[in-house]
Amino acid sequence: MERRDFLNRTGAAAVAMAATGLPAAYAQTAMVNAPGWNKAAFETKSLLDAAKAMGAISAPVESRDLVLRAPEIAENGNVVRVGAQSNIAGTTQIAFVVEKNPSALAADFDIMAGTDANVETNIKMGQSSNVYALAKAGDKYYYAVKEVKVTLGGCGG
Repeated sequence: MERRDFLNRTGAAAVAMAATGLPAAYAQTAMVNAPGWNKAAFETKSLLDAAKAMGAISAPVESRDLVLRAPEIAENGNVVRVGAQSNIAGTTQIAFVVEKNPSALAADFDIMAGTDANVETNIKMGQSSNVYALAKAGDKYYYAVKEVKVTLGGCGG
């Protein structure tokens, strides 16, 4: 088979699948059945609400052993690079919460036992806000906070 024939056939197959709606239906099913998906946590409006939805019994405590990496100024709220390193023994989860976003919880990571509790991701920010790194270790939650100023909003702003 020549390159042109291959491209024509795969293109036709992609159009046929899109017309039947299979990928969209599959994506919806995968999202509903995604293991670990905590819909309630991603609908929260504050750090405390997010921690409670994730299983916290008491309010999170600020910790110097949790290091949040975020820019002081984000020129574009559509892509804000954040990271967190937890030096708290037994860290099993790290999340990022943006105080003034419509949905405060921006990202949530499970940390496997025996791995470095160090994560990094891009988040969206609608406006200048406090950004929190939230870490779970044992039955307790810890946080670190940094204010990030956004010059161009990313959540519809």
